Amino acid sequence: MLSVLMRARKSLGQIVVAAAALVLAACVPSSGPTAGGGNASGKIQVALLVPAGSGQASDELLARSLQNAARMAISDLGGAARVDLRVYNTAGQPARAAAMATQAVADGAQVILGPVFAQEANAAGVAVAGSGVNVLAFSNNPDIAGNNVFVLGPTFGNTANRLASYAVRQGKSQIMIVHDRNTAGELGRTAIAQAVAQSGGSVVATGNYEFSQNGVVAAAPGIAAAAKSAGAQAVFLTADTAGALPLVSQLLADNGLSSASAQFIGLTRWDIPAATLGLPGVQGGWFALPDPALYAQYQARYQSTFNEPPHPISGLAYDGIAAIGALMKKAGSGPLSKQALTQGAGFVGVNGIFRLRSDGTNERGLAIAQIQGGRIVVIDPAPRSFGGFGS
Repeated sequence: MLSVLMRARKSLGQIVVAAAALVLAACVPSSGPTAGGGNASGKIQVALLVPAGSGQASDELLARSLQNAARMAISDLGGAARVDLRVYNTAGQPARAAAMATQAVADGAQVILGPVFAQEANAAGVAVAGSGVNVLAFSNNPDIAGNNVFVLGPTFGNTANRLASYAVRQGKSQIMIVHDRNTAGELGRTAIAQAVAQSGGSVVATGNYEFSQNGVVAAAPGIAAAAKSAGAQAVFLTADTAGALPLVSQLLADNGLSSASAQFIGLTRWDIPAATLGLPGVQGGWFALPDPALYAQYQARYQSTFNEPPHPISGLAYDGIAAIGALMKKAGSGPLSKQALTQGAGFVGVNGIFRLRSDGTNERGLAIAQIQGGRIVVIDPAPRSFGGFGS
């Protein structure tokens, strides 16, 4: 027990950083194009904005992984859809992202892929709004979506809809929401509440805690008591593995509330890092993730090609190129319109099926997994098409 709490409390030390990364998911601009080439007839020119040039090793790794994934996707397209990829370094700064987006359009870019974080993506979108060029950002923040900016990252709304609808179908329609008392937690709470209502369930109670170790310790007994009093059949948590999840799940279990009594459901990925799967408090919990089989194939191919594992975000670069390539095969070269990008059939990438919505957000076909004995077990597979799926 002591070792579990020590691991959980260590994770709480990173909680603020984790929340900022989730909500502000924004990139920064850096230097000019690092890969060029003329836009020959029949090709589409794609600008890839990556966070290289910031001086941070993590940004350099992410930038390299995004480029590798994009080039792998281009290779997989073959000659049917030719892509002229040009890479621009943003250094992870919004002002630089705006400058690089402007430069990319001046160079002839017909679509912009990236940047990673929301502040960067918003700046890039505003900078080229009058050009008719769309921005497919790697952010997951719906607040910056709309107009010419689309977000490719998995959103709270999409994940909450998938999990809430599954829970209701499994007879767990009386749901309590437990959230961090911060921006990410509030956004997550709203997404869950909307998803539960749309799925025909009921939010029977809401609990929260101060975003700190002491806050979780103080709030856990009351949250457990409220869940029991309300007759909650499921407890939907916004906490993530780098933040409060290890501690809050354990303390709720210590107070008599676990997946054995009220199904724990996670709004975030509970399998990253893999060590989380061994925590006692998360056993039996549900969470959503991209199609595991497809992503495992991507990981294996990436590792064998580049002799290193892919960054978890890198698959979004592959997905973006896959969508662009699919549209090129249909329509040929030319700017990618909003109407084309939001086609109802969607696309298939290394994260499974996805489609872009007219409001700039996305819908992804996710699998639902349960943690059983420290392992991930898929209990509801990811859909392979949008027929009868989503709204």
